[in-house]
Amino acid sequence: MQTRGLSSLKYPSFDWVFFKLRKPPCGLFLWNIASNITLITVGMFSKFLIRILNRTNCYNEKTLHSAIYNKPADVPVITISNHHSCFDDPGIWGALNLKLLFSKRKMRWSLAAHDICFTNSFHSYFFMLGKCLPVVRGKGVYQEAIDFCIERLKYGDWVHIFPEGRVNLEKQFIRFKWGVGRLIYESPITPIIIPIWHIGMEDILPNKTPYIFRAGKLLTLNFGKPIDLSSVLLKLRSENVSPETARKVITDKLQEELFNLKIETEKLHYDKVKK
Repeated sequence: MQTRGLSSLKYPSFDWVFFKLRKPPCGLFLWNIASNITLITVGMFSKFLIRILNRTNCYNEKTLHSAIYNKPADVPVITISNHHSCFDDPGIWGALNLKLLFSKRKMRWSLAAHDICFTNSFHSYFFMLGKCLPVVRGKGVYQEAIDFCIERLKYGDWVHIFPEGRVNLEKQFIRFKWGVGRLIYESPITPIIIPIWHIGMEDILPNKTPYIFRAGKLLTLNFGKPIDLSSVLLKLRSENVSPETARKVITDKLQEELFNLKIETEKLHYDKVKK
């Protein structure tokens, strides 16, 4: 009891955000309209920026489109990617087709840093309408945002996560956070897991002042093949391992798969640079 009390004092709570997402103050109908407008506007801006103002090479994006549209309704989707710029989300989604960009129901839920995106009421409501959830760094895997994502996975929704947990300014190795392991292990139906690696987003929106979008940069987006964890999950459950062990095993496997995609994407990107 005392530990939980100290934790609540140390880390902020965003219970009100999740309460309003479940029961919008303006009613579900109006909220969905406002959310759809927000997602379309941001999505089209992202598409204009990466497709028109910059040179984007996108590989295998149909993998994600196929997963979203051809899966059974109750099967969830999780995408994971590296995190090199504050524009990664929504920038990545500029590669999506218009049908998906215009579908509020099918668009992703995404974890967003509470101390950047949820600093005041205006920002909070904007990101809530954009289907972003406040995640508190250091609060661990048992926090409101992760609980909410697991809830959405039960409905067959799509959740995106940056498992590095922050913008990787130095592009160095960062051990993946275990929250993604909890999402997968506690999902009632094994999700379709799609890795994404991108190079060049930090050139479009640099991580230093002035924070101004740039044009004429080269961006590479690579959507990997779905990661099949069925056998891993079956083994973990049959051996009745601890939740901590399960999260670590799952997260380590995801890190290995995403780094394999990194190597492939770097070759694609730098081959274009040489030309």
